[in-house]
Amino acid sequence: MKPLVLAVALALSAPVLVLSAAPAQAAEAAAAQASTTKPVPAWVAQSNQYTQILIKAQADFSPEGFSFFGIPGYDDKVTDLNPDVGPRFRAAMVKAKTELQGKLQLERNADVRQDLEILIRAVDNSIEGSELNEKLVLPWFDAPQTVFSGLNALLSDQTPPERRAKGLARLQAYVGQAPGSKPLTQLARERYEERLSNPALLQPTKLEVEQALGNVETYAKGIRKLFAKYQIQGAEPALKAMETQLSEYGQWTRAQVLPKARTDARLPAQLYAYQLKQFGIDVDPQLLIRRAQVEFMETRAAMRQLAPLVAKAKGLQVADPHDYVAVIRALKRDTIANDQLESRYRKIIDAIDPIIRKEKIVDVPQRPMVMRLGSEAESAAQPAPHFLPAPLVGNTGQQGQFVLPIGVPNPAGKALHYDDFNYESAAWTLSAHEGRPGHELQFTAMVERGISLARTMFAFNSVNVEGWALYAEAEMVPYEPLDGQLIALQFRLLRAARAILDPMLNLGLTDRASAGKVLGEQVGFSEAMTKQELDRYMFNMPGQAGSYFYGYSRILELRMETELALGDRFDRLSFNNFLLDQGLLPPALLGKAVRENYVPQRKNAAAK
Repeated sequence: MKPLVLAVALALSAPVLVLSAAPAQAAEAAAAQASTTKPVPAWVAQSNQYTQILIKAQADFSPEGFSFFGIPGYDDKVTDLNPDVGPRFRAAMVKAKTELQGKLQLERNADVRQDLEILIRAVDNSIEGSELNEKLVLPWFDAPQTVFSGLNALLSDQTPPERRAKGLARLQAYVGQAPGSKPLTQLARERYEERLSNPALLQPTKLEVEQALGNVETYAKGIRKLFAKYQIQGAEPALKAMETQLSEYGQWTRAQVLPKARTDARLPAQLYAYQLKQFGIDVDPQLLIRRAQVEFMETRAAMRQLAPLVAKAKGLQVADPHDYVAVIRALKRDTIANDQLESRYRKIIDAIDPIIRKEKIVDVPQRPMVMRLGSEAESAAQPAPHFLPAPLVGNTGQQGQFVLPIGVPNPAGKALHYDDFNYESAAWTLSAHEGRPGHELQFTAMVERGISLARTMFAFNSVNVEGWALYAEAEMVPYEPLDGQLIALQFRLLRAARAILDPMLNLGLTDRASAGKVLGEQVGFSEAMTKQELDRYMFNMPGQAGSYFYGYSRILELRMETELALGDRFDRLSFNNFLLDQGLLPPALLGKAVRENYVPQRKNAAAK
């Protein structure tokens, strides 16, 4: 539901937040991508070699995300917040762009050229974002969340023990106990204070600062639990320093940042436009709102039609069976206890794979997918169901994980608990979105089908990732029970609401209270879900929320175009497999691939 994991988003979209891997490591990384997959085509190997140019240029600044993806050499490194980080980052990007442009001039393979263009575009976007943020925004960081997320990404069951052992070195780098390092909290304070005298720069929002303050202790406890779980020896001095530094950073934030924080969460128009582009939304936000309003109305009407059938089938007692919110609330009474969530979800997950195969929706692996509950600290960092990808490079059989949060901490320290995911009717669409045929299958395909790193790491945006997952939900709806279908429509209604409310809040066309009423009273979500949604729109990831509806719409447009072009020769299974084979190509390039490759191939095959 959220754009995968925070570590991924930081690695791929943060403009000021890479290590130079040795040439041998770079070659090994490109080759290791296929260690558990089919042989890598020659053009993919060449593309991966070029991609190392950009990886080397970026990983010195945000090594945690590249480590998470399996790039060697970064497990003991941490985010660069040293002086002049913005200019240093942009200089590294300019150097990488010059080298990539030189490769593009000499390269003749069309697929490799396309990947080089993806990489160059990623460089341009990174430079633009860095310049905009430096010009407009005061650099305040939620340092405790950065430290937790960086360690949580490394200290994971997905990470081999020899790599987890580097967790101590990373912690020591965070707290200034590694050679040549300073505490991240100290660097974060310095970056904020050195620009504080410029009144034109935008302060952080009061909402995000209060939320960060409420989570400091949760993150510190979560980090200590990670080191205990994986029995990493010798960490006590660094853990004690971490707890002291995070606590002191919280005290400084409360005293120095919170009083100056802004109450108006809107971004400058130029920065919000950049955010939309980064997430893959390439239409005017006013047009996005109008399209989503139509989708909202149509989906709401469909829910009103379906609700009485669900009430009758489930024997629900509601005053008005057409009141879909009342019917959903009645379904929520079948609450699943936390200690039973994994087993009850597993029952649904195990039922989905046979349906996908029988209905020939898309090819799926024979092995089961992984689902687990999030820890308290993970739920604070990622307060929505999400998919945690496995390493894209050097994968030796690790699988991604569908993670279900257990609550949403609020600034007062009291957790708000969801009732939106812990009942069986919701398990169908959430499993389809985060699992199969959604994110889990999408990211598994990237590893197992030998897709280039340019099309996985650097073409990444929310429109192509979340668009596929919402499309996957829709593919499954006809085969789900009626109550599962109703909740699938509820979540589709949410995606339309997101594409309306996110831009309206950021353009000043509505307020938080009014948006909350839509989510609570018309979409039918809990206080916890409503809060994390509003936080997402207003400070966690403004601009991202509309990417689900927009990406889904673009895939539907492309499918209808393809069905018309092929007529009886259209085959859903091959079409969906082809989409997955393209990795994370943005909609325009995906459409080009379908028109120039898939459609002619199907026509030629039918003519033989």
